[in-house]
Amino acid sequence: MSWVPTGLRGRLVITFLLVAIIASVAVAGLGYQLVRRELLDRVQRVSVSDIRDTLSRVALPVGASDVVWPSDSTVTDEDLGDLVNALNGPDRAVIVTYGGHRRISRGSPFTMTDVPDQLRWQATRRLVFQRLRLNDRPWLLVATQIHRANQNGVVRGTGLSAYVFVSLSDEEGVLNRLRGSLLQAGGITLAIALTVALLSAWQVLLPVRRLGTAARMLGAGELHIRLPVRGKDELAELTAIFNETAEALEEKVTELRTLEAMSRRFVADVSHELRTPLTAMTAVTDMLSEEADGLPDDAGEAVRIVLREIDRLKILVEHLIEVSRFDSGAAVLRRENVDVGDTLADCLEVRGWADQVKLTVPIGLMFSLDPRRFDVIVANLVGNALHHGAQPVLVSARVRPSGLQVTVRDHGEGIPERSLPHVFERFYKAGAGRARSVGSGLGLAIAKANAELHRGTIEVRRCDPGTLFTLWIPAP
Repeated sequence: MSWVPTGLRGRLVITFLLVAIIASVAVAGLGYQLVRRELLDRVQRVSVSDIRDTLSRVALPVGASDVVWPSDSTVTDEDLGDLVNALNGPDRAVIVTYGGHRRISRGSPFTMTDVPDQLRWQATRRLVFQRLRLNDRPWLLVATQIHRANQNGVVRGTGLSAYVFVSLSDEEGVLNRLRGSLLQAGGITLAIALTVALLSAWQVLLPVRRLGTAARMLGAGELHIRLPVRGKDELAELTAIFNETAEALEEKVTELRTLEAMSRRFVADVSHELRTPLTAMTAVTDMLSEEADGLPDDAGEAVRIVLREIDRLKILVEHLIEVSRFDSGAAVLRRENVDVGDTLADCLEVRGWADQVKLTVPIGLMFSLDPRRFDVIVANLVGNALHHGAQPVLVSARVRPSGLQVTVRDHGEGIPERSLPHVFERFYKAGAGRARSVGSGLGLAIAKANAELHRGTIEVRRCDPGTLFTLWIPAP
C-alpha cells in the first residue's frame, strides 16, 4: 500500500519539493550536458587540428611513381617510426600502417583489433574520429589515410594510414568532479527548498489552524469568538466569512435561547397556575365519584369522564412541573442509604400495584440513592408495563460491582422495533391507539432524566414476549 499524504501541510511540502527537485535536476542536467559537450568538442577540435597539421608537415619518401603506394618499397619501418613519433605525445597511442607494414607507438595497449571496421573503412576516404571506451578508459580515436597531391596536382591517397588514440581521462575527471559538485549543490538546494517549504507551509496554514481552533471553540459554545482579518487574499476573505457566520450564528442562538427560556418559563408558570384550580377540583372528586352511581346513566357517565380527565390533567401538570425543574437546572439529587427492597415495595403498595407485580429483591439490599427520584423512575417504568404491556410484570434488583441494576419486564406484545429509539422522547407515544391513554407522554422521559441525574442510564429492548427496561445506577 503506497503512502499518500492526506494533510494539506504534507501536500504543500511535497509539491514544493517536487518543483525544486525537477527544477534542480533540469538545470543541473542541462548545465552538465552543455559543459560536457563543449569540453569534449574542444578536445576533439584541438586533437583533430593538431593531427591534421602534423600530417600535413610530414615529408614522405617519393619512389618511382609520383605518389607512394602500398606496393612501393621505398617506405621503410624507419619511416613509419618517424611518423609515429611525429604523431605521438602525452596520453596518446599511435598505430601507422602501410601495406603489410605496421608500427605502434611504444607502450601502446592497442592493436588494430581495437579499431572498429567501419571506422577503418571510412578512414580510407577522409579523416574521421570516434569516442570509444577501451580498457575502461575514454579515448578519442582519430583515423585517416594520408593524402598527397601528385605532379599533376591531383590529390591521391598514399596508402599510409594513421590511427591516433587520444586519452580523455583528464576530461572525464573534470566531468566527474563537476557531477559531484552538481550533486552537492543539488543536496544543498534540496535542504534549502525543504526549509523554505516547511516555513511557507507553516505561514500559509497558520490562518487555517486559527480557523480550525476558532471553529472548535464555536462548536463548544463560545459564540463570541472572532478572528482578526489580515491582508486581502483568499484566506483573509475566508476569515471574514467565518466572522460573519459566527456573528449570525450567535444572533440566532441567542434568539433561540431566549425563546427557549420564555417557553420553559411559560410552561412552568402555566403548570403552577393550574395547580390551584386542580387542587380545588380534586377536593370534590371523591364526592362526585360517590354521587356518580346515583345519577342517571348519561349524567353519571359524564361525571366519570370529568373525573378521569381531572386525574389525567393532574398527572400532566405534575410531569410538566418536574420537566421544568430539569430544564431550569433546579433538580437536585439527595442521596441516602436505603433498603432497595423496602423502597420498591413501598412504591408498588402506595399505587396499589403490589398484587399485580412480582418483586424479586435480595433481603437487606442497601444502596445510596435519592429515594424520591428512585420512586419516580420505578413508578414510571412499572406504570408503563402495567398500562401498555401484559401480566405477569416482573421487577428485580441486584447490586453488582459497578452499581445497582433494576429490571422491569412485562409479557405483552412489546414495543415495536421502530419505536424503541424514541420511547424516551417527550410526548412520544408508540402507536396511535395510545394517543388518549392515561399517560402524559412524559413519564419515560422523566424517568431517564432522573436516572441521568444519578449518573445512570435506562436501556430498553424487546423480549419474547414483552419488553425489558434495565435501570443502572453507579455507586457514588
